[in-house]
Amino acid sequence: MDLLLDTHTFLWFTQQSNQLSATALTHIMDGRNNRYLSAASIWEMAIKLSNPISPGQFALNQPLGQFLEQQLTYCKLTLLPIEVAHVNVLATLPFPTGHKDPFDRLIIAQSLSLNIPIIGIDTAFDLYAVTRIW
Repeated sequence: MDLLLDTHTFLWFTQQSNQLSATALTHIMDGRNNRYLSAASIWEMAIKLSNPISPGQFALNQPLGQFLEQQLTYCKLTLLPIEVAHVNVLATLPFPTGHKDPFDRLIIAQSLSLNIPIIGIDTAFDLYAVTRIW
């Protein structure tokens, strides 16, 4: 099965956090599954790391690029690029009340475009016709 990890899921997995649900961890650890990380997640992490308004919101002990290279390899994740087909789906997504996060919306569009479940805690994904595993 193909799985698209939400940004928080990816970070919690790399940190071996107990915030991951047992179901999410089981799916991620299943060697038969193909795990993907969206380029949108990389963009989100870069913005959050460089945001002077919210310092410490999220931090790494090494440069982002080095962290990503190591973790993509170690966790056997494939980077999912942003493609025109994903943007076409993104352009059709409604704006439910209170959910305008551009990173989530792009991850949702990728999930819908490729018919890949999202592994994530965020119930805002449930506002769309995606499969969310948690």
